[in-house]
Amino acid sequence: MARIGSSDLDVFPLNLGGNVFGWTADREESFRILDAFVAGGGNFIDTADSYSAWVPGNTGGDSERVIGAWLAARKPSGVTVATKVSQHPDFTGLAAANVRAAAEASLQRLGVEQIDLYYAHFDDETVPLEETVAAFGALVKDGLVRYTGVSNYSAERIREWISIARDLGVAEPVAIQPHYNLVERGIEKTVLPVAEEFGLSIAPYFSLAKGFLAGKYRTTDVEGAGSPRAAGAVEYVTEKNLALIDAVERIGQEHDASIATTSLAWLRSRPAVVAPIASASRVDQVADLLAAGRLELTADEIAELDRLSA
Repeated sequence: MARIGSSDLDVFPLNLGGNVFGWTADREESFRILDAFVAGGGNFIDTADSYSAWVPGNTGGDSERVIGAWLAARKPSGVTVATKVSQHPDFTGLAAANVRAAAEASLQRLGVEQIDLYYAHFDDETVPLEETVAAFGALVKDGLVRYTGVSNYSAERIREWISIARDLGVAEPVAIQPHYNLVERGIEKTVLPVAEEFGLSIAPYFSLAKGFLAGKYRTTDVEGAGSPRAAGAVEYVTEKNLALIDAVERIGQEHDASIATTSLAWLRSRPAVVAPIASASRVDQVADLLAAGRLELTADEIAELDRLSA
């Protein structure tokens, strides 16, 4: 288990992404995925109030409703659920009143009395940061939220958030959710040092680069790939990155591990990373995610992947 920042949240070091629930995984398959994840030792689930408003017929909050129904049906113990605010069609932005209303709506959809970890999904520079920080602090003070985090924030804005929180005497964030993986390492010179300085944990999203780091795409021809993410993944199909995938595959074979498991294990090895986020659209994909929470690569293997992905 891993501790999230300065919180008392102990989580399995792989964060199950809930963006697919109600989208590429229907309710029944979502239940099977969640059951398998928890049965295998997982206890950390990530979602957002906006998932999956982009799907025709969905309204936003679809993933939260699926997770809430599963929580009500299974009543699991020790499960940590993180969700986010700012992108739901009915609750856009980070004005104080919107943050409060969105949190209350998420609580209702999830069927819980308190959100374990609540992220500001995207920075909203149209609202004074002092207002947003105070609103998040009030949610913690009033017991609606246990801990807060930020997602897709720059290093400078994270520093500013923490400074304001300290000036106001309200809860500081304990986690950061950035875009980070073997082929997207930009945060290592910006956000990651801030996380280390302030003791914040990182839970990276797109940990498998839209499936590229699972070895799914080794050609720019995505016809027949059958995945909504295929078009986005092919941007990573370069000679350098294909050589990286070959190395990931070879290292994984030394551990009887898949490419996806090995890619996630490398990400787990990075400073401040507590639990990479990865989703499963089918229950048979869960085993690789659980394995990633346990696989420990050698120092030489990590160094090789560092070099190839630099």
